[in-house]
Amino acid sequence: MPLKVQKQGKESSQNIVRRFTQRVRKSGILLQARKKQFKRRPKSRPLAKFSALRREAKRKEYQEMRKMAKPVIR
Repeated sequence: MPLKVQKQGKESSQNIVRRFTQRVRKSGILLQARKKQFKRRPKSRPLAKFSALRREAKRKEYQEMRKMAKPVIR
Protein backbone atom coordinates (compact mmCIF):
# COMPACT_ATOMS: atom_id res chain seq x y z
CA MET A 1 0.00 0.00 0.00
CA PRO A 2 1.91 3.06 -1.21
CA LEU A 3 1.36 6.30 0.63
CA LYS A 4 0.30 9.32 -1.40
CA VAL A 5 0.41 12.95 -0.39
CA GLN A 6 -0.92 15.60 -2.74
CA LYS A 7 -0.33 19.32 -2.60
CA GLN A 8 -3.24 21.24 -1.11
CA GLY A 9 -3.73 24.72 -2.49
CA LYS A 10 -0.73 26.99 -1.83
CA GLU A 11 0.99 24.52 0.48
CA SER A 12 4.77 24.79 0.67
CA SER A 13 7.05 21.88 -0.17
CA GLN A 14 8.25 21.74 3.45
CA ASN A 15 4.68 21.18 4.65
CA ILE A 16 4.19 18.41 2.11
CA VAL A 17 7.35 16.65 3.30
CA ARG A 18 6.27 17.07 6.93
CA ARG A 19 2.82 15.59 6.22
CA PHE A 20 4.40 12.71 4.32
CA THR A 21 6.83 11.87 7.14
CA GLN A 22 3.99 12.00 9.68
CA ARG A 23 1.90 9.66 7.56
CA VAL A 24 4.83 7.23 7.16
CA ARG A 25 5.46 7.30 10.92
CA LYS A 26 1.79 6.65 11.75
CA SER A 27 1.49 3.82 9.21
CA GLY A 28 4.28 1.80 10.86
CA ILE A 29 6.02 0.96 7.58
CA LEU A 30 9.47 1.85 8.91
CA LEU A 31 9.01 -0.27 12.05
CA GLN A 32 8.08 -3.30 9.95
CA ALA A 33 11.07 -2.77 7.66
CA ARG A 34 13.47 -2.50 10.60
CA LYS A 35 12.05 -5.64 12.20
CA LYS A 36 12.59 -7.53 8.95
CA GLN A 37 16.09 -6.12 8.51
CA PHE A 38 17.34 -7.15 11.95
CA LYS A 39 15.40 -10.39 12.35
CA ARG A 40 17.53 -13.15 13.86
CA ARG A 41 17.37 -16.62 12.44
CA PRO A 42 16.43 -19.33 14.94
CA LYS A 43 19.19 -21.70 16.02
CA SER A 44 19.27 -25.14 14.47
CA ARG A 45 17.92 -27.92 16.65
CA PRO A 46 21.31 -29.56 17.49
CA LEU A 47 22.90 -26.19 18.24
CA ALA A 48 20.01 -25.16 20.50
CA LYS A 49 20.26 -28.47 22.35
CA PHE A 50 24.03 -28.10 22.78
CA SER A 51 23.70 -24.56 24.16
CA ALA A 52 20.92 -25.64 26.54
CA LEU A 53 23.09 -28.49 27.87
CA ARG A 54 26.03 -26.12 28.26
CA ARG A 55 23.87 -23.61 30.17
CA GLU A 56 22.67 -26.36 32.50
CA ALA A 57 26.24 -27.56 33.14
CA LYS A 58 27.42 -24.00 33.88
CA ARG A 59 24.47 -23.48 36.23
CA LYS A 60 25.38 -26.60 38.19
CA GLU A 61 29.03 -25.56 38.28
CA TYR A 62 28.14 -22.11 39.68
CA GLN A 63 25.88 -23.67 42.31
CA GLU A 64 28.67 -26.00 43.44
CA MET A 65 31.14 -23.11 43.65
CA ARG A 66 28.64 -21.08 45.65
CA LYS A 67 28.16 -23.97 48.10
CA MET A 68 31.92 -24.21 48.62
CA ALA A 69 32.10 -20.40 49.07
CA LYS A 70 34.52 -19.97 46.18
CA PRO A 71 34.41 -16.88 43.98
CA VAL A 72 32.65 -17.37 40.68
CA ILE A 73 34.85 -16.64 37.68
CA ARG A 74 33.00 -16.03 34.44
